[in-house]
Amino acid sequence: MSAALPLAACGQQRVAAGAPGPASSSTPGSASGSTPGSPRSTPSPSGVGASPYVEPGAHDGAPHYDENNAYRRSGEMSPASGKDAQREADRIEPVLKRLWKQRKWDPKSVRTALLALGYEELRTGPKGEQLGGKLEVRGMDSRFEGDHYVTPEGARIGLHVHKDACVTAFVQKTNYQVQVNGPYMETGCFEPPFGH
Repeated sequence: MSAALPLAACGQQRVAAGAPGPASSSTPGSASGSTPGSPRSTPSPSGVGASPYVEPGAHDGAPHYDENNAYRRSGEMSPASGKDAQREADRIEPVLKRLWKQRKWDPKSVRTALLALGYEELRTGPKGEQLGGKLEVRGMDSRFEGDHYVTPEGARIGLHVHKDACVTAFVQKTNYQVQVNGPYMETGCFEPPFGH
């Protein structure tokens, strides 16, 4: 059974004892003496010259990776907003832990438990404008498995703490997680899916 990943500090997760830590990755720097469009004098390990279109620090060195995935980066939080968001995350985490232990991760149960903390559901107008409330609870996103889409059991939570700060969480059969982050450009407090 997976361990829960509660938040230790603003934007950082604390991994429960005995749980594997996050994998680290490093990105090799660019070759010295090489400029875009000029041939490399030292072959790469594969024996093929590096592409002059590699974006430094990008996943797999893909050209335009950062530009193409900007929608997946959360916005910046002010320190004061981050502190307020962390305070709310600390209120939500024990509730999700309890629900997870009780095997109650359906959106209705999660919504009811969080409304009991005093949060109000987010209400929006016909043009998507926020009319009040701060809490959103949704089902999990569907994903492609094998040859069809499946929607796993569970609930996703987005709490709008300030315009620049959110608590983003989920609870599902295998685990739960609570974190703080700035809002996403297109999807507010919810992390957008891949394949934009």
